[in-house]
Amino acid sequence: MEKIFPTLNIEGTEFIVDCLNEQLIEKADPANRINIKNMLYTGSGYDFHYDINTKNLAAFESFTDLTNNSHIKNISIPNLTVLDAEGMAKRYNQTLEYIKGKTDFELTITPGSPLDLRWNKKILPVLNIAGHPFFVDIAAGTLRPKDDFKSKGISLEQIREYYDRFAQAYIIPYNPKTHEFQEIDHLKITELPKDIIVVKFVHLQELDRVGWNVKYGFGPAHCIREDKYKLHFKAHTLPWEKTNVPNSIKLNLEEKRMQGQNKHSDEIGTDNSLQIKKGRKL
Repeated sequence: MEKIFPTLNIEGTEFIVDCLNEQLIEKADPANRINIKNMLYTGSGYDFHYDINTKNLAAFESFTDLTNNSHIKNISIPNLTVLDAEGMAKRYNQTLEYIKGKTDFELTITPGSPLDLRWNKKILPVLNIAGHPFFVDIAAGTLRPKDDFKSKGISLEQIREYYDRFAQAYIIPYNPKTHEFQEIDHLKITELPKDIIVVKFVHLQELDRVGWNVKYGFGPAHCIREDKYKLHFKAHTLPWEKTNVPNSIKLNLEEKRMQGQNKHSDEIGTDNSLQIKKGRKL
């Protein structure tokens, strides 16, 4: 018996739902097809701009023309698991019971994969910093050290300004004893800190794309490739010579020397060469 495909009415036009090829096919004109992959996936379904005249996805210039866009409609459709549960069950070789309640995105996840552990099992990624594991908890706004309940951990808000766009990484001062971020006073430092090291690690988007998407309202599949998704990362320790701390120390010592020669502090403050040490980044 030939399968009867489900249909979807969009602004008065009937479309056949082809979940295998991820297309909507106009019933009266099978040559007119809408590719679902070109829609915005939100998790709960798909959003797209629909042109009533062409009965297809609106061209970019069409929905950006504010003077004549009455023929452009914002359309939302459900997941294919809702539109054609039977077809999706066949496509993924699953039972209808298994398909029930699942999104299209969830069906693409391989059981037991890192993405499965993060999305379905809610396991947080781990960042190893100087030998200690930290849970990457974007929802709580922190890098939380494992098995150290006394530590405040590393506040994501505190290190926000320490992201280096050229290095494409966070470069922060870190205390391995307290497992905390520890800021350096560039205006006063006169020797290398004994209890602090400098560590470098990738952006939060890379550490936990799932958590990032949820936090900032992106679709669950946004910028995610299952074959490249990871749950374990490692920060790199940088030598002080790779930071601007030694330069700050040099400037502060020079300032002290000049003060010892009874130089006026206001005169020193106007020296442009000393302004470098006021920066917070490393």
